Parts: sequence; structure tokens; C-alpha cells
Amino acid sequence: MERIGEEEGADAAVPDTPTRTSTVAERRRRRKLAFDLTALALVGVLLAGALYAGGNALYRQFYSPTAFVLEYLQLLADGRASDALLLPGVSVDSDELTGADLPDTASAALLRGEALAPLSDIEVVSEKVRDDGDTAVTVSYRVGGHAGTTTFDVERDGSIGVAPTWRFAESPLAVIELAVRGSMQFLVNGFAVDKRQISPDGPEADPLEPVSMLAFSPGLYSITVDTATTASAGVAVLTDAPLAAVPVSFQAEPTAAFIDVVQTKVETFLADCATQKVLQPTGCPFGYYVRNRIVEAPTWSITEQPTVALEPDGADWAITRTQAVAKIDVQIQSLFDGTLFDVKEEVPFFITGKITILPDGTASIAVSASN
Repeated sequence: MERIGEEEGADAAVPDTPTRTSTVAERRRRRKLAFDLTALALVGVLLAGALYAGGNALYRQFYSPTAFVLEYLQLLADGRASDALLLPGVSVDSDELTGADLPDTASAALLRGEALAPLSDIEVVSEKVRDDGDTAVTVSYRVGGHAGTTTFDVERDGSIGVAPTWRFAESPLAVIELAVRGSMQFLVNGFAVDKRQISPDGPEADPLEPVSMLAFSPGLYSITVDTATTASAGVAVLTDAPLAAVPVSFQAEPTAAFIDVVQTKVETFLADCATQKVLQPTGCPFGYYVRNRIVEAPTWSITEQPTVALEPDGADWAITRTQAVAKIDVQIQSLFDGTLFDVKEEVPFFITGKITILPDGTASIAVSASN
């Protein structure tokens, strides 16, 4: 009986050991589960952060107002003027120009790749949301070697799926109001322009009236005159503000070749005058007056030619008043006693003249006497 009791006692003690083991294992499983859940939560947070950062970077790079502005600037940098004009809000109509106090007849002649200056070093300065909901994007750059900064106003223009789209709230185009005196033709960044082609008055365009031309902003436009008759040094025009007027005015100067042509024309004119064997050559700036009778027809020669200089005269040119000298050789008989005497005398005179540039580019030169 005692042996049996011992076995029963042993059997009664056996359940205690599995219970303790189960408890320890349960605790371990709970700790592992808690660790796993914590790790999963941390991974989830990191993943969400990565997704947010990636989405935010994607938005800034492709779908933000700044990305829209950078696309416009990159198109200009690549010389793709026609593509830049297709971006929402770039092109303007007459109502927008009038609303900005700009000429509604401004020509689009410069809105082409051939008239663009190199654009580089584009950097974003800031992006700020205005009180009216528009976004102001400020960028810096170098255009044609000159540093500049421009702020663009951008507004929401709908969406494609979940991605927002944008447009310029104010067109980035500017207007150059150009008055070139002394020439109907000029070059803008090497691109040839004729006033009569871009003026609303066409062939009847007033040579002294400014012409208005739309231009990209930012842009640098070098304007020069280089024709057979007139030329000028380059005038650099920086357009760095949207829908702004940029007035430019300068005077072209006569070329040396043109002055030589006028000089030759004047000398030929005076030589023709000298062929007239009269005291007062018709239509000529010199002559000689006597009270006695001439025996034989006088002869003339030009002993000192005038040195031609030109000055602006409205849309045309004038020969600056200058002196020349003619010489008369004539025999005269006195009406009082019949005495004969030879006259060889130099006759100083002054000339001026008007030069009109004709529509075909040739010049009409009229020489006249000047007191």
C-alpha cells in the first residue's frame, strides 16, 4: 500500500511542471508578438514617410507651380519658342494687352526661336502662395550673359487625375516699344525686322513712330541697325517683368559708304553746274554779278569741294551747311569807257541739302544753296 501511495504522490506532483513551462512560453510569445507588432508599426511609419517624401518630391518636380514655371523657362533655354507659347496663360489677346495699358497691335515677330538669347543658370528662389490663392514663383537666371530675377504669378488650372495643372495668372510676355530713327530696318538678336512689316499701318508706317513687339520674359534683345545707309551700335534690352512695357529709342548714324555716296553726288552736281557758261548757273548754289558787259561767256571750275556731313532730319537726312569755292574766268568790258579786263576770281559759297530715303532703300539727294 505504501508503494502505491508513493506512486500516487508522484503522479500528483507531475502536473506542476507543465504549468510553469506553459506560462513562460506564453510570456515569450507575447513579448515576441509585441516586438513584431512594434517592428511592423515602425516599418509602416517609415514606409508612409517614404511614400510621403517620394510623393512630395514627385509633386515638386512635376506637378507644382514651380515645376510649371521651370518647364516654361527650359523651353526658352532650348529655343522652343512655339512650344513655350502653347503653355496655358502665355499667349495674350488684345483685351489682355489693353487691360495692361499695352498696345493691342503689338507684333508677334519676336516670338520665335531665332530671336531668343541664350538662357542658363536657372534657379528657384522662392515659391509663395498669395492671399488670393495664386502662387508667386521667383527664379534667378542668366540671359545673354546678364543676371536677372523674375517673379511669375501661377494659378490652378484644373487637374489630370489626382495631379493638379497650372497656368500663368499673368502672361510672362512683355512689350518692347521701339523707336528707331534713321532706318526702317533693324536687327533683333540678328533677326531682321522691317517697320513696315510689323506696323499696323503697313507700307504707310511713319518712320518716326515707335513700333510695338511682343517679347518673352525673361529675355535679352540686342537691337542694331546695319544697312547700306545707316548703322548703330547694339542697344541691349532686358525684359524681366511679365506684361511690362519696355521703351527703347535711338538714332542710327549714316555709314561711311553712304556719306561717300552723298559726297560723290554733291561733287557731280557742282561739276555739272560748272559746265554752264553763264554768270548765274541755273539751279546752282554759286554765281557772279557784274554791272558791265561780258565779252565772252564765262567759264567756271570748282577749286574747293565741300566736305559733306549728314545730320538727322526727321525720318530722313540733311547735308550740314558747308562751304565750297568756285572760280570764274570771264572777260568784261566797261560800259563807261569800253575798257576790257579779265576777271579770275574765286567765289565762296555754302551748300546744304536734303536726302530722302525712298521705299526701295535708295536715296534721293537734293543739293541747294545756303546763305
